[in-house]
Amino acid sequence: MQIPSKYDASKVEGKWYDYWMKHNYFHSEPDEREPYTIVIPPPNVTGILHMGHMLNNTIQDVLIRRARLQGKNACWVPGTDHASIATEAKVVAKLKERGIDKNDLSREEFLKHAWDWTHEYGGVILDQLKKLGCSCDWDRTKFTMDDDMSEAVIKVFVDLYNKGLIYRGYRMVNWDPEAKTTLSDEEVIYEERQGNLYYINYQIEGSDDVLTIATTRPETIFGDTAICINPNDERFSHLKGKKAIVPICNRIVPIIEDEYVDLEFGTGCLKVTPAHDENDKVLGDKHNLEVIDIFYEDASLNSYGLQFEGQDRFIARKAVAKELETLGVLVKTETHVNKVGTSERTKAVIEPRLSDQWFLKMEDLVKPAIKAVLHEDDIKLFPKKFENTYRHWMENIRDWNISRQLLWGQQIPAYYYGDGKDDFVVAETLENALELAKQKAKNPQLKVDGLRQDTDALDTWFSSWLWPMSVFDGIRNPDNEDIKYYYPTNDLVTGPDILFFWVARMIIAGYEFRDEKPFENVYLTGLVRDKQRRKMSKSLGNSPDALKLIEEYGADGVRVGLLLSSAAGNDLLFDEALCQQGKGFGNKIWNAFRLVQGWEIDDSLDQPETAKIGLEWYHAKFQKVLAEIEDHFSKYRLSDALMTLYKLIMDDFSSWLLEIIKPAYQQPIDIKTYNAVITAFENNLKVLHPFMPFLTEEIWQFISERTPEEALIVAKWPESTTVNTTLISEFEFASEVISGIRNIRKQKNIAFKDAIPFSVINNEKITNTFDAVIAKLGNLDAIAYVESAVEEALTYRVKSNEYFIPMSGAVDVEAEIKKLTDELNYTEGFLKSVQKKLSNERFVTNAPEQVVASEKKKEADALAKIETIKTSLANLE
Repeated sequence: MQIPSKYDASKVEGKWYDYWMKHNYFHSEPDEREPYTIVIPPPNVTGILHMGHMLNNTIQDVLIRRARLQGKNACWVPGTDHASIATEAKVVAKLKERGIDKNDLSREEFLKHAWDWTHEYGGVILDQLKKLGCSCDWDRTKFTMDDDMSEAVIKVFVDLYNKGLIYRGYRMVNWDPEAKTTLSDEEVIYEERQGNLYYINYQIEGSDDVLTIATTRPETIFGDTAICINPNDERFSHLKGKKAIVPICNRIVPIIEDEYVDLEFGTGCLKVTPAHDENDKVLGDKHNLEVIDIFYEDASLNSYGLQFEGQDRFIARKAVAKELETLGVLVKTETHVNKVGTSERTKAVIEPRLSDQWFLKMEDLVKPAIKAVLHEDDIKLFPKKFENTYRHWMENIRDWNISRQLLWGQQIPAYYYGDGKDDFVVAETLENALELAKQKAKNPQLKVDGLRQDTDALDTWFSSWLWPMSVFDGIRNPDNEDIKYYYPTNDLVTGPDILFFWVARMIIAGYEFRDEKPFENVYLTGLVRDKQRRKMSKSLGNSPDALKLIEEYGADGVRVGLLLSSAAGNDLLFDEALCQQGKGFGNKIWNAFRLVQGWEIDDSLDQPETAKIGLEWYHAKFQKVLAEIEDHFSKYRLSDALMTLYKLIMDDFSSWLLEIIKPAYQQPIDIKTYNAVITAFENNLKVLHPFMPFLTEEIWQFISERTPEEALIVAKWPESTTVNTTLISEFEFASEVISGIRNIRKQKNIAFKDAIPFSVINNEKITNTFDAVIAKLGNLDAIAYVESAVEEALTYRVKSNEYFIPMSGAVDVEAEIKKLTDELNYTEGFLKSVQKKLSNERFVTNAPEQVVASEKKKEADALAKIETIKTSLANLE
C-alpha cells in the first residue's frame, strides 16, 4: 500500500470508527473472560459536547480500550439522563415559540411534545462522542425515561415507601420560581451578592413609640406575623407583651421573645415571616404564629401584597421601599453583601416556600455507604483528598426531597381516593393501587376513575442513582445474567461537583438494593478551566467548540491535548496549544513510520552490532516504561502515563533507536533489524492505542494486511518481562558521551560527514557495550582507551571519564580562528558599553540597586568570556 506523505485525520477517523462498528468490537456479552465494566455518567439529553464531557469521556475510553487490549470483556454502557428541569424548560421554550402555553396542555399532550423533542435532539451528544472515538457498547444505550428504566424507578419508590422510608411532609423547601419546582439543598448554589439593608419603623400599638427593624427584603413585610426581640436585650424590655403594627398592610402582630435573635445584627429586632424563611418557620412553630404565604408560584406577590399584587418580587422590593419612604417609615438604606441561593439549573434566585413534598429518610440508608468508603476501603476515591468532602456530606445528610413540580419525569406512584391528608395509596400500577385503595378506604365499590395520581414527578437523581443497576435491569430482574456478570462495575469516572448528587447516592442505592457496592473505584477528574483559571462557560465565551477542535487537530490530537493538561484530580488548565502538540506528536509518529517503511530490505545482510545492541536496549527501555505506565494506571495518573509514553516515542524510539539502526544513505537494511524494529513499533502502537486510537489503527493496518480478528483494537497488550536495568543505565551514559561529541562538532564547525579520532580515559570503568553505537552516532574513526590526557585536543567529561578529540585534522583552524575573533570583537564591544554605563556617576547613584548589580555582573561575565576566548586563540596559533 502507498503510504500518504501526510497524516490526514479527517480521512482516517470516520473510516476506522465505521470499521470498528461494523465488526462489533465495542459490543459485549457475558462469557468466560474477566469483565471490565464502566457506566457512562449520563449526560443531559439536552446536552451538546463541551470540554468537561471531552475530558471525562476521553479518560473512560482510555480505560476501556486498555482493558480490551488486556483481554478483558470490556463493556462501556452509554446513555443519557432525562434532566427534568433542563428538558422541560427547553420544551416549554419551544412551545412558546409556536404560541402554545404549557398550562393549556394536559399532561399527556405535554409529554408527547417532550418525547418529540427528545427523539429529535436527544441523541446529539452521543453522536458527538463517536467523533471523539468513544468505544461505547452502543447496543446497550439507555435513557433514564426508557420504559424499563422508569419501571425500576417506580419499583424502588414503592419498595422504599413500604419500608417506611418515604413520607409526605409539609416543609420549607427551596423553590425555583422560574422552573416552578422545588429543589434539593444540593441543587442550590450560594453566591455573594450586594443588596441593601432597609431600616423600617414599626409603630407600637396604642402609642406613638416605634421599633426600627432592618431587613434585606422589604417586600416580605406582607407576610410578617410577629416581631421578635432577645429577652436579654435591655433596650427592648419595655416592649415585652406589647404588639406592633406592620406598615402598609397595618396588620397587628405580637412582639415575642427568643434568644435566637442576634443582639449585634441590624437593630437587634427581627421581623418574623414564617412562610418565607426557614429560621422564621422554626420560630413560628415554637411560638404558634400565623403563617402567611405572600407569593404566587412565579414569586410575584399575591393578594396579600395589596396594591403590589402581580409584581415580581424584585420589582415589588423597589416599589415597597418607595411606598415606605412616602409613608415616612423608611429610616435609611445601607448597602449590604449577603449570600443568595440560586438554582443550579435556571440560575433563578431561590425562594424559601412551604409546600407538601415527598421525602426519603436518609439517616439509616447512608450508613453502609459511609462504611464502604471511609472505614472498609471497599470503594476507593481517587484522589483520596475527596474522602473529606464525602465524609462531610454523608455525616451531615438530611432527608432527600425527591418530588418535583414537573411533568417530564417519572410520575410519583401515589394515588388519592379522598380529600383527607392520608387518603392515598402507593403502588406500582393503577390496578394495584385500586385494590389497595378499596381495602384502605373500606370501599369495595371504588372504581379507577375515583383515583387521581399525584401530579408531581420524581427528582431526576432518583432515577440516575440506580444507573449501574438499572442499565443491566438489575432492579426489575435482580438475578438476570447481565447484572450477575457485569455488576459491580469497575471504574466510575466523573466530576467532583456531583460526588454527592450522584456518586454517593449510587453507593447508597447499591447497598440498599443489592447489598453490594456499585463500583470499585471512583476517579474524580478536575474541572476544565482556561489559562486564567476561570471555569469554562458559555457566558464567559472561553469555552472552545469541541467539534471544531476535533476538526482542526483531529480527535487524537485533542485527546492528547486534554490529557497532557490534566493531572489526576486537579483542575485542567486547558490550552489549545496542547492540542497542537498532540497533533504534532501524531505527525512525528507518522513520519517515523514512513521513514522505516521507506528502507529497502536486503535478506543477505547480517545484522550490524549497532542495531543488535540498540534493539536490546530499546526492548529493556520499553519494559521499564511499561511497568511505569502500569503503575500510573493503578493510581489513575493518566496524564503521567501518557507523558511517559510521549517521551519514550519522541526521545527513545524516534531520536535514538531509529538513528542507531538507520542504514547508511541509500543503503538497504538487514531483514532481522527491520523485523525487530517493526515489532518494537507495533508494541508502541499497542500501548499508545488507548490514547490515540485512530492514528495507531491506521499505522497498524498499513504495517501489514490484517484480518478483522487481527485489528489493533483487539490486539494483545504487550507482556511484561524482567527489565535489564544495567543495559538502560549503560545507554544513558553512552547517550551523554554522544551528546558531548555532537556539541563539540557543532561548536567547532566539525562537519558530521568527516570521521574523527576519539580517545577516552575510562575512570568510570564503563563497559564497551555501546562503543559501536557511540562510533556510529558520533561518526568516529575509532575509540581509543588511553591512560593519560591527549595533547592538543578538544576535551569534555561525563562524570569522571575524560574524552578527547584531537584538533589536528578535526578542526578547521582558520574557520575556528575567524569565529573566535568575531566573538572576541563582539564581547569587547559589549564590555565597553557596560563599562561606560557603570562609569556614569548619575546612573550608579540613581538606578535601583538590583539594576546596578545586574550591570556589574554583565561586566564580570564579559571579562571572563574575553579571557577564555583569548586562551582558545592562543592554543590555535
